Amino acid sequence: MKTPISFKKRVIAFFHSIRFRLLLWFTAILVLVMFVFSAFIYFNQVRDLDDDALGRISSRLNGMQDSLRISLHQQGEQLVLPDNLFQDSDIFVLVNSKGQILASRGTTSVQEIVQHAINDRPQPQEPFENKIAWVNRDLGYGFVAAPIFGESGQTSLTILGSPLDPSGRIKSLVINLLLGGLITLIIALGGGFWLADRAMRPVRTITHTARNISESDLSRRINLEGKDEIGELANTFDNMLARLQAAFERQRQFVADASHELRTPLTIVNLEASRALAARRSPQEYKRALQVIHSENDFMSHLVNDLLTLARMDNGQVPLEKSPIDLSDVAVDAIDRLTPLAARKDVKLETGELPEARMLGDRQSLLQMVSNLIENAIKYTAGNDKRVCIETGVTDDCAWVRVSDNGPGIAPEHIPHLFDRFYRVDEARARATDEDAETPTGSGLGLSIIQWIAQAHGGEVHVESAPGNGSSFEVRFEAL
Repeated sequence: MKTPISFKKRVIAFFHSIRFRLLLWFTAILVLVMFVFSAFIYFNQVRDLDDDALGRISSRLNGMQDSLRISLHQQGEQLVLPDNLFQDSDIFVLVNSKGQILASRGTTSVQEIVQHAINDRPQPQEPFENKIAWVNRDLGYGFVAAPIFGESGQTSLTILGSPLDPSGRIKSLVINLLLGGLITLIIALGGGFWLADRAMRPVRTITHTARNISESDLSRRINLEGKDEIGELANTFDNMLARLQAAFERQRQFVADASHELRTPLTIVNLEASRALAARRSPQEYKRALQVIHSENDFMSHLVNDLLTLARMDNGQVPLEKSPIDLSDVAVDAIDRLTPLAARKDVKLETGELPEARMLGDRQSLLQMVSNLIENAIKYTAGNDKRVCIETGVTDDCAWVRVSDNGPGIAPEHIPHLFDRFYRVDEARARATDEDAETPTGSGLGLSIIQWIAQAHGGEVHVESAPGNGSSFEVRFEAL
């Protein structure tokens, strides 16, 4: 029974999950985009508002010019500003050519405004000639200064200021941007969490499946449908599980077969020893029992050596020192090694053509491969005229070695399984029993070793056989 996960652990797991990091990155990018967009909108709106305000102030100042000129001509420097020209929030200053303030309106100190208008003239040493406009952010006002020419030829400067945003549009814009951004962020967070959770759901499925898989149950699969990266990962994981399951099944079968193969000779050894010790026997009976025990011991030694060889091969512990060699020389060395065995079994070793067949390979491994092929043919050849033929050659850039026998042959349905470990075709190819202790024993691993060596050199093993017509094993390699 699974222990329930506490809320605290769930929260900690969430903050360490990829979902949280995806949500965090998504939120950070969204906040950055929203900030840039809002800043763009804000500054463009402020700029447009400033331009509109300064244009409006300039138009009003142009409309005042005639009235101010008449009032200045009639009243002189004792000018009284008419109220109908201004709004309550306006700031107005009239300055003569000497910089003296002739009239002003508004509660704000006008000295800084006058100083700014005078200093911003393109040519301060000359009379007022140009209209200028500026914005005072501290006051929130826009100002326009323009010269006014009197009838006496003197030039005065009029400065009109008005609020940039009298209706508070910028404040409303900021509030709307903040509220809109906050609402968008909340919706985006919810949508981002949903998307992150949906995107990581297949990963949780993979994790759950992986946790429930054990060595004894490798049949579970994720079976995610989809052609995206997660689907490809799930398919790769399923393929890996299939390979692992096949490997474990092969391993279990291998152990079972090895145990079965070892159990039979051990049983025979135990029976022969028990029978010999049960009562006094003749020297011939003791000799026969020892021969059977010796034969079974040879079989077990051969089997254990083959098992160790295959284990080292499977684990990549068999170093292959490849160099240019002649496959014909390897075949000749194998024939020399097995000639005594063939003579003892009344088998004639024949050699066909042995032309030079150069290839890149490990001489010791290839010698073992050819020796296994010849020994296998010696074991299973039959009849009064028992012959094994060894040939080599080069055909279509392939160096090959062929070993043929005149044994009972192999039925077609057995050929695809010949290289399976411990596979036996029939009793004709089974190992010896105690009635025929001199018959060469077979562990059922020789052909597996032959195939591994061939594949390690980039070669292929081909079998041609038919019942009653013998068998022919040919191994092909890339020639130099």
